[in-house]
Amino acid sequence: MHWYIISALYLLLVLFVCGKVLYDIRSTSKTFAYLLVIILMPGIGIIIYFAVGANYRKNKLYSKKIISDKKLLAEVREKIVRESEKALNTGEAEVKNHKKLARLLLNDHSPLTGNNEVKLLLNGEQKFPEVIKALKAAKHHIHIEYYIFENDNIGNQIKDLLIQKAGEGVHVRFIYDDFGSRSIRKDFVRDLKEGGVEAYPFYQIWFIALSNRTNYRDHRKIIIVDSCTAFVGGINISDRYINNDPKQLYWRDTHVMIKGPGAYYLQYLFICDWNFCAGKKLPVVPEYFCSEKTGGKSIVQIAASGPDSDTPTIMYSLLETIGMAQTELLITSPYFIPGEPILDALCVAAMSGVKVKLLVPYKSDSWLVNAAARSYYGVLLDAGAEIYLYQKGFIHSKTLVADGQLSVVGTANMDHRSFELNFEVNSMIYDQKIAGELSDAFNEDLKSSIKINPQRWSKRTLFRQLPEKLCRLLSPLL
Repeated sequence: MHWYIISALYLLLVLFVCGKVLYDIRSTSKTFAYLLVIILMPGIGIIIYFAVGANYRKNKLYSKKIISDKKLLAEVREKIVRESEKALNTGEAEVKNHKKLARLLLNDHSPLTGNNEVKLLLNGEQKFPEVIKALKAAKHHIHIEYYIFENDNIGNQIKDLLIQKAGEGVHVRFIYDDFGSRSIRKDFVRDLKEGGVEAYPFYQIWFIALSNRTNYRDHRKIIIVDSCTAFVGGINISDRYINNDPKQLYWRDTHVMIKGPGAYYLQYLFICDWNFCAGKKLPVVPEYFCSEKTGGKSIVQIAASGPDSDTPTIMYSLLETIGMAQTELLITSPYFIPGEPILDALCVAAMSGVKVKLLVPYKSDSWLVNAAARSYYGVLLDAGAEIYLYQKGFIHSKTLVADGQLSVVGTANMDHRSFELNFEVNSMIYDQKIAGELSDAFNEDLKSSIKINPQRWSKRTLFRQLPEKLCRLLSPLL
């Protein structure tokens, strides 16, 4: 008799959890994926949902942050509008050809800023010397926000420099994701604080081993120095990106350094996240927002979104970019699980005569993600897109070049996690010169890649495709 009672109780539990999934998750495909896991994997499916899918703390956790952001936004809105209208009216052809995109991001209060110097930084070998140079030159403040900050050689080198600058009277503020940067949570952060650096974790985790907080992470990589010099892109603070050991896996990644008012919105994002993490309001003063003209010619806009956003701004900006392309799209993504909207947009572009080239890893650092990604390739190949598999190492760049005019360099992967679950940020650079440099880097990466043959791909056995199809069912969860 007791088995009937247990079965009845379990059935009620399944019905309750299924109801919670239907209530909490807006995405139809994601809802279906979780329902499938819960029903087909008794017990385990429920654990998986509450471990990585449940957003039972989302509203409570982020409601204060949303309110704080809106208050801050009201204080800086006037300058946003002024700067953007100036750039729209006097902008180069790159902006005029992408006015709809610019206005889409302006609707999200991201200013369109001119007179920026932008430098493309390939791998840690180019990024870290520029970062160290900028940090050494800091006079007023240093703001750093990172998903992964490692307790290794480059991490300690930057830590020592931050402590040194704090001792010189520079205001140093540091946000680290408590999950991604778990190697620095104890002694490393304590050393920073004792050295005068203000440091706070994002979404603090008390017990890493028992953590179920893999969602809603701060995946951003931002540095702002003295309001006018900023860094953003895919490269975390870690020795793995420097590639000085031929025995280790080669990491290929991309970052940008922005000098000028393009740092403005990155500063806004940092202050919003700082107020949330530190639990205290950082005063909005002119010293935090760049007003200098560098003499640069790049026009820059920032796309950012996260669990606190009213809309998935990054996904929308990518959809708009893809839809507006006339001749060519060069896309690099380490985790390509695009979802139907992005996939359809790429197929439409390819079938409309746009040359679509997608560069992805030959092998991802996750077998599950790699298999799910491969399930999307056939549709793209049938539409006429070209897909290349990078073999030199692991390609971690998140970049896009549209028509040789617009460049996207940021932290967001083309996957559900970046579009819905994590805090992400992309730089949108309206500059033909930068687009040319990024295109050259893309074509150089193709030399270390193999092109998928559409005919051979279509003839793969059903047995080989089966694991990919099964993993695709779980793609909204990845």
